[in-house]
Amino acid sequence: MNQVLPVFKKEFFGYFRSPVGYVILAVFHIVIIGLAVFAGYYESNQASLDTLWTFLPWAFLIFIPATGMRLWAEEERSGSIELLFTLPIPPMAAVLGKFLAAWAFIGIALILTFSLAFTTSYLGNPDWGIMFAGYFGSVLMSAAYLAISSVCSALTKNQVIAFVISVLICFLATLFGSQILITLLESIAPAGVLDFLGNFSFLSHYQTMTRGLIELSAVSFFVTLTVAFLAINVVILEK
Repeated sequence: MNQVLPVFKKEFFGYFRSPVGYVILAVFHIVIIGLAVFAGYYESNQASLDTLWTFLPWAFLIFIPATGMRLWAEEERSGSIELLFTLPIPPMAAVLGKFLAAWAFIGIALILTFSLAFTTSYLGNPDWGIMFAGYFGSVLMSAAYLAISSVCSALTKNQVIAFVISVLICFLATLFGSQILITLLESIAPAGVLDFLGNFSFLSHYQTMTRGLIELSAVSFFVTLTVAFLAINVVILEK
């Protein structure tokens, strides 16, 4: 923990040393709240955050790769990664420190969406248990997205390339099991293949929690995926 903390502090406060971090948070908040409101938040006459949960995974597709693309690509481009590993900090501690810092930054973005939750509470009588489960699922899903983005950042010195690859992989992971993919493949793929792909769907596991059901299978899916990609990140840096 003593080795993780310095990396965490350096990386986390680095997001706020320039206006870029504030701009990213502001744009994310405006876009996600705007999409939720214009998609029928007020017209639904329901005290819930269903419209927020609908758009959040797709907003994450851009926001999280944009947050994670600099984690290692910038270190490699500037050459500071060599300095980092001359310090008594093992790769695992460096990976965890950077990951937790970016995850905390994403957590701030999620906290900003509480404005919609408080509005819902003011206008109606929402089920706070369901809203908690939705936010819990959002935190877990963001961790999986971020772990994937971190690996992509470690594979290249170019932040734009890291961003594009991250978006592509996360998009495919989100698309698995969705109605869009089922419609495209149902005429050529066996039902068993579609069911198998559905087991790796971010959306299906996430939507379970937005309905208020925190199932062990959904939690273990995101946790296992996050840990696996963090381990891959460590192996890449060691090689």
